[in-house]
Amino acid sequence: MQRTLLRGANLLEGSDMAFDGQPRDVLVRDGRIQAIEPAGTVGADHYDALIPLEHRLLAPGLINGHQHSHEHFQRGRTENLPLELWQHMVRGRSPVKLTPRQAYLRTMIGAVEALRTGCTTLVDDLALGAGVDRDVVDSVLQAYDDCGVRALLGFAMMDKPMVDNFPFVDELLPAELLADLRQAPRPSAEDFTRLMRELAGARHPHERRVGVLVSASAPQRCTQRFLLDVRALADEYALPVITHVQETRLQVITGLQFYGTPIVEYLARIGFLKPATSLVHAVWLNPREMALMAEHGATAQHNPWSNLLLGSGVQPVRELLEAGVNVSLGSDGGCSTVTTNMLQVVGAAAGLAKLRGADGERWISAREAWQAGTVGGARALGFGDGLGVLTPGARADLVGYRLDSVTFTPLNDPLRQLAYAERGAGIDFSMVDGEVTMRAGRLTRIDEAALLAEIAETFNGLREQYTAAEANAAPVIAAMEAVYRRSLQLAVPPDTFPARLDALNPSAA
Repeated sequence: MQRTLLRGANLLEGSDMAFDGQPRDVLVRDGRIQAIEPAGTVGADHYDALIPLEHRLLAPGLINGHQHSHEHFQRGRTENLPLELWQHMVRGRSPVKLTPRQAYLRTMIGAVEALRTGCTTLVDDLALGAGVDRDVVDSVLQAYDDCGVRALLGFAMMDKPMVDNFPFVDELLPAELLADLRQAPRPSAEDFTRLMRELAGARHPHERRVGVLVSASAPQRCTQRFLLDVRALADEYALPVITHVQETRLQVITGLQFYGTPIVEYLARIGFLKPATSLVHAVWLNPREMALMAEHGATAQHNPWSNLLLGSGVQPVRELLEAGVNVSLGSDGGCSTVTTNMLQVVGAAAGLAKLRGADGERWISAREAWQAGTVGGARALGFGDGLGVLTPGARADLVGYRLDSVTFTPLNDPLRQLAYAERGAGIDFSMVDGEVTMRAGRLTRIDEAALLAEIAETFNGLREQYTAAEANAAPVIAAMEAVYRRSLQLAVPPDTFPARLDALNPSAA
């Protein structure tokens, strides 16, 4: 395989992201970093291709542990709805059915944005709508194959109707609407399991750049039997697992109503918590849950930008780290967040943590946020220290930022300047799995301009369908308002870390 030398860049090296300002040569072979040496010391007989990267900062590619490609066509279409109301916009009772080409183009939105904003690995938690369309699934995988990003695709599996994810629905929703929602078509547990088994052998993420993982959409969306079947499937194929857990205050109430305990305690009780298992969001937690996550090696995945825009709250990141829990980062989907920019996520993670308490020494630093977005993400997905770091032996997933840009002028602390100022404008080089995916600011594997033009034209042809589907969701959102309001009347356990600043409504804090 071709040996590529990246010459003369400054590095954020190792798991500590150390920076000494001295230029380095990085030798890449067989998809991995073979050596890191002082600039100019690697002889020409050791490489086949030379890429000069003077005046660049090389950093490990960010790992986006959570996005939803099914939302990409809906970015910017809603605002100021809490999760339990907003989610009916993207999980409505009349989903827009796409052709394989339309799904391919929709997927490319997130893939292009990832590479343009410093992300080299993403997890796509794809909702399949009314049923499994294998041609659509294959088109999503093909999009990631084509663009060059590392991707792990899951399918938001559940075996309960969406309306039964919530407490109080039998009491508060109109009977006719409730029956209609329960009869809505959806993939069966058998459909999901069959799809995963078809893909798991050929698409293991540690063997393929574009692979699959196991996604149980959320515990309250699954029967206990299905959750355990999902766990067993992941264990059989040694695949990572993701599941949404306690993103909101209402989800704490849901756990108490459904299981008699908060949801993390329920997952530990049934044997679901294990290493390479990410609890997505994990905002509303108590100390026992943090201890259980640490004991079982599960990850708390922080989605700060999403939690901010949906009003879900601020994760207790310092307390999780002190409990020994691995913390990773994710963007969540484009309908709620408008952008899946992981540089924005890193900045939000470091910034929002400063709302927790007045002791500045306990606030999350730019370095800790960057580590969560790299090595934390790698550990969450079972890659250990072989991804998300610039060190010999690690996978060659890396990004080059121009040091002659305003973001880094003057250059004082590259990690702080990355976290708080860079949002992608300074990126002009990237490599994934040892292959160059961006050079001189241009994506190398796809015709970006042509794709974006086709995406815009395609969505214009679908716009009315999305508008109609969202209008059809309006009665559901209105009905669910009663469930949301009822939950606010119930207290969460007093040992739950408060995640919101609700001074005018103490019961909601």
